[in-house]
Amino acid sequence: MNKLSLPRSFKASCLAVILAGPGFAQAIGIGIGLGLVNQTIVTPLDNGVIQVQAAGSSAPVAYWCGVGDYAMRTLRTKATQRIYISRAYERGARTVQFTLTPPPGADTDPGYSITVKRVGENMTAASAQRYCYENPLDFGF
Repeated sequence: MNKLSLPRSFKASCLAVILAGPGFAQAIGIGIGLGLVNQTIVTPLDNGVIQVQAAGSSAPVAYWCGVGDYAMRTLRTKATQRIYISRAYERGARTVQFTLTPPPGADTDPGYSITVKRVGENMTAASAQRYCYENPLDFGF
């Protein structure tokens, strides 16, 4: 009975491809993201205003993720702290401004959908931060 013998160099090459493949795929942007998936730039402004600018997707959850994560990690707010939109989404600048206090005269009854287009829309810091982890399969679409 003949046994098929593969050269050592072939075996080493296969092992190298298996070990290096995930790193190469990640370097060229192929893969599965398993962490924070929404990329935002968070800037604290005067009077407790927090401005969030989308660096990738401009989906509403990206803005809520950015402000929620900032509130929980940087400001160390309680999970139950409500975050309010004080200036709605600006299309050209791709920014939304938030505060930790209700904007004067705004309707602060939470809606049924996730939006960044209505001043007074709000949710808790924990709920907002949760959107950072909601999309475990980020293929960059």
